[in-house]
Amino acid sequence: MEPDVSIETSSMIRVAVVPIAGIPPQLFRDYAAMLLRHHTVSLSSISSFYTEHQKSPFSNQPWESGSLRFKFMLGGSPPSPWEDFQSNRKILALIGICHCPSSPDLRSVAAQFAAASKTYSSALVYRCFAFCPGDSQLEEESKLVLFPPADRQTQEFHLQTMVQDIAASLLMEFEKYVLQAESGGTILKTPLDSQATLSSEEVIKAKKRRLGRAQKTIGDYCLLAGSPVDANAHYSTALELARLTGDFFWYAGAMEGSVCALLIDRMGQKDPVLEEEVKYRYKSVIMHYKKSFIQENAQRVSPLSFELEATLKLARFLCRRELAKEVVDLLTAAADGAKSLIDASDRLIVYVEIARLFGLLGYQRKAAFFSRQVAQLYLQQDNKLAAISAMQVLAMTTKAYRVQSRASSEPFNDAGQTHVDGGKMHHHSIVSLFESQWSTLQMVVLREILLSAVRSGDPLAAWSAAARLLRSYYPLITPAGQNGLASALANSAERLPLGTRCGDPALPFIRLHSFPLRSSQMDIVKRNPAREDWWVGSAPTGPFIYTPFSKGESSHSNKQELIWVVGEAVQVLVELANPCGFEVMVDSIYLSVHSENFDAFPVSVNLPPNSSKVITLSGIPTKEGPVAIPGCVVHCFGVITEHFFKDVENQLIGATQGLVLSDPFRSCGAAKLKSVYVPNISVVPPLPLLVSHVVGGDGSVILYEGEIRDVWISLANASTVPVEQAHISLSGKNQDSVVSIDSETLKSALPLNPGAEVMIPVTLKAWQLGMMDLDAAGSKGVPTGKQVKDGSSPMLLIHYAGPVTKSGDAETVSVLPPGRRLVIPLNVCVLRGLSFVKARLLSMEIPAHVGETYPKLVQVKSEGAEKLDSTERQADRFVKIDPYRGSWGLRFLELELSNRTDIIFETSVSVDMEIPDDKESLPLCNCAEFGSPKTRIDRDYTARVLIPLEDFKLPVLDGSFLVKGSQTNGTARGRTSSFSEKSIKAELDASIKNLISRIKVRWQSGRNSSGELNIKDAIQDALQTSVMDVLLPDPLTFGFRLAKTSSDNSVKLDSPKNSDMETNYHVSGGSIVAHEMTPMEVLVRNNTKEIIKIGLNVICKDVAGENCVEGDKATVLWEGVLTGISMEVPPLQEIRHIFSLYFLIPGEYTMLAAAVIDDANEVLRARARANSLDEPIFCRGPPFHVQVNGTS
Repeated sequence: MEPDVSIETSSMIRVAVVPIAGIPPQLFRDYAAMLLRHHTVSLSSISSFYTEHQKSPFSNQPWESGSLRFKFMLGGSPPSPWEDFQSNRKILALIGICHCPSSPDLRSVAAQFAAASKTYSSALVYRCFAFCPGDSQLEEESKLVLFPPADRQTQEFHLQTMVQDIAASLLMEFEKYVLQAESGGTILKTPLDSQATLSSEEVIKAKKRRLGRAQKTIGDYCLLAGSPVDANAHYSTALELARLTGDFFWYAGAMEGSVCALLIDRMGQKDPVLEEEVKYRYKSVIMHYKKSFIQENAQRVSPLSFELEATLKLARFLCRRELAKEVVDLLTAAADGAKSLIDASDRLIVYVEIARLFGLLGYQRKAAFFSRQVAQLYLQQDNKLAAISAMQVLAMTTKAYRVQSRASSEPFNDAGQTHVDGGKMHHHSIVSLFESQWSTLQMVVLREILLSAVRSGDPLAAWSAAARLLRSYYPLITPAGQNGLASALANSAERLPLGTRCGDPALPFIRLHSFPLRSSQMDIVKRNPAREDWWVGSAPTGPFIYTPFSKGESSHSNKQELIWVVGEAVQVLVELANPCGFEVMVDSIYLSVHSENFDAFPVSVNLPPNSSKVITLSGIPTKEGPVAIPGCVVHCFGVITEHFFKDVENQLIGATQGLVLSDPFRSCGAAKLKSVYVPNISVVPPLPLLVSHVVGGDGSVILYEGEIRDVWISLANASTVPVEQAHISLSGKNQDSVVSIDSETLKSALPLNPGAEVMIPVTLKAWQLGMMDLDAAGSKGVPTGKQVKDGSSPMLLIHYAGPVTKSGDAETVSVLPPGRRLVIPLNVCVLRGLSFVKARLLSMEIPAHVGETYPKLVQVKSEGAEKLDSTERQADRFVKIDPYRGSWGLRFLELELSNRTDIIFETSVSVDMEIPDDKESLPLCNCAEFGSPKTRIDRDYTARVLIPLEDFKLPVLDGSFLVKGSQTNGTARGRTSSFSEKSIKAELDASIKNLISRIKVRWQSGRNSSGELNIKDAIQDALQTSVMDVLLPDPLTFGFRLAKTSSDNSVKLDSPKNSDMETNYHVSGGSIVAHEMTPMEVLVRNNTKEIIKIGLNVICKDVAGENCVEGDKATVLWEGVLTGISMEVPPLQEIRHIFSLYFLIPGEYTMLAAAVIDDANEVLRARARANSLDEPIFCRGPPFHVQVNGTS
């Protein structure tokens, strides 16, 4: 049998092409390739070479449309014993090819060609082509066809002319042969009857068959001559004669020739009628081949090969998807018949043809099955060439069995398609990669490839097969088998040169683990050129310029973006797994980048049996542009391979879906890892890089609650690009603990050149620890008061960027490179320090004294603004009356402080005093701060400090704080009332906050530790219930003093009319003496904005508390009026009433002033908390002590 046969094969002229005189193989292949292009020569092109010596037997020769077909046999072929039966099996022409520069002796070349011609006795035409002859060789006379040196196009044209000459010569020889065959008596025999005993009956039968066989042979030559009509006429005669003589074998041959003539005549056109005709005739051919079977010749020779060949020719003719069923039936019959073939070579050819036809139908698995049969036949031969053939055939089956080498798989851009779709996995990819139900068969195929590669001496193919077998089917291989494959890998690598690469990875399995978070000192931020604060809205949450919490956005639709910087090292975490029972030693592994703008750093690692390990791979971007990381390059088992992340990801997906045998990482005990999406990585030009550290150490700054300390932060530019823009801001918790940041120091240092350094001072104040912090500290066993909750410290954010313009071209602005964000955590460890226990309000009775030390009020005009003397009435600052509780006293805020630490604190309370801007108000004091002596608090002790609250009274009793009750009576004013209540509450809250903010409790411990105690919340809670009494002044305030002269009865305080005059209140220069008339005056001040009508009473009591002015036992005489004094006090003014007292007995006396307000308005009733309109409103002043001395 012969491979690659078809129905049209009967019309092809076989031409042997052989090398002559040691021509180099490459040159022979090149010249043969030029020759193979001329496999078809039209009859019209050879008319100039054709000479008709006598009348041609091809009377129906189609000179205009016909052609001669050549089948060039490179290297020649041995003669076939079936040449008489099928003339197309003969070598009818011989072409020798030589290279003149390689064989300068043309006579020797001619002799060698003549010797080669004797081997092909059936050849009718002989030509020897000599290429590139020299000048001397051109002058020699020889029978060689010389091709002078020329360009390829000229040589091809010359060669085409020579082929046309050969075609014309063959046509003329065919004519001679046909004329001789018609007149001669040549006996045509085949191996079927050449050895038969020629009895008299057989000789007579052979003579009868001679004519039929001759007609069949003439028909063959007519086909070769390109005349199908003449051939069909002779085949018809041969069929009739063969049928009459019972020559079934030649009958089948003639029938095959007639089908070929039919197809040649139709010039390749196909239609259903023609197909049916061909099927009908070829079924007859197959049937007659079966009839020609002779049992006695079965062990020697059999027509079965021709029957199978005819079956394959019909199958090839019908081979298309529409007729797949018929073709499969024919191929199945051929496969069954091949089992009976005697010659193994014939069986191999049948399997090859069956595999090819199944492949043409698209039945790849059936094709692969018969290809494996071919390979097994090759492997039965113990020689290297057969092993090479077996390996090549098996390589063609790997695609069908899904075990193909990556080098032979379908081409696709691994680097470009790695995770481009954000981890999307297509169904066809999974199916093409995993079919676990084929695992046993796939292992057999790979073992056969490994065996054939070892036999053929191909170490790279053997390494590839062992790697695929070990990587894909390690769960099905015993530990001993795994060690054997590892040895096969090592042995194959020893026979390979160093640095050999293979497309098929072995172990270990490698998957992308993660991209490490960029250091907080290296965050990259996109710049918005349209805004001066270019960093707003672009702060990164990690290494990505992307937030995973974007509302309504999918990670597939919005691709993450990762920015790398030229010259800055980057890291990628990958996980390696070795699920086999032997140690894997990876000589080197590094990131695979195809964009040539990244230098990867190799590392080595050892993986024990059944283990996994996460390693860090690093590299440096070298220039701008996108970067794709499809996988890693691994040097292991002596060969360099590339491992793609997507292959392992597909395998893990297949494991979850049951398509692969095992998950190599889970089998090694590795944790389950979520799918990692590779972001779009781009490399930007070099950027500035600020490196920070805290002077004195980067550890936590240990502070006690409220402690204030300066921290110095050093910033150095570690890049080659200067810093030209910088902005400092705060982030995180407890931002209030950062008192100040000297950002001007950084701005003044710009541009910060490479290598430059700047120091920035930051003032910190420790915050107050909450109860949760204290509980957490106790539960975790840390020292009491120590900060244990992470993330409570504030952070400094420094957004900075480099130059905007290109270097050397200040006018052309390039695309803005990104900026950077430096995060400096201010690690503060707050310890529990001086703690606040509680706060409460206290009332104390401290009477004032009437005497010559009573201060004076000086009111002057200076530069258009009113200033008050610091000697304002101190007694009025401290002593106030509480007319609503029936007791006199001074209000104090008592703070109880506790020291539970191991150090000693000294505390001081200070009150910041402010001068109001309201000119109509009554200013109290213009001093900047009121301080108290320091209080020492030892360890494990508590102390109390007092804060006077009288200075925090509002200067004017305004109705806006008190009209809330009166406005709630009517429903028509509900909306106005609601608005007023909100306004009142806001103003009241502001007053409370102002009061609290002015009270400072400072502490000091040692020389360098000082701070401030946070007591705002505690004071606010203490004042919450009595805030109205603390803040709101009394409607009327009273005071006593000695006087000798009197002037106006009314003096308006802060009156514009009196702003240009100086008013002095003088006090007496001596003490009070008994038995002398002592002039006194009582001052009544109106703290409201409306006139108040009052009835004033003055009382003098002795040391026993008895009224000493009235009654039978009165000890004090008076001059003037002391009771029932009616007066009107103007708004924000004070009036005085003068009287004189005559003390009869020396001692201590108390002066009291009280008043009843007539026609009190809503403000006064609300302040007094009156329950009814008829209830009288009383105002009583503070007690004033009078010391009366006796006479000397």
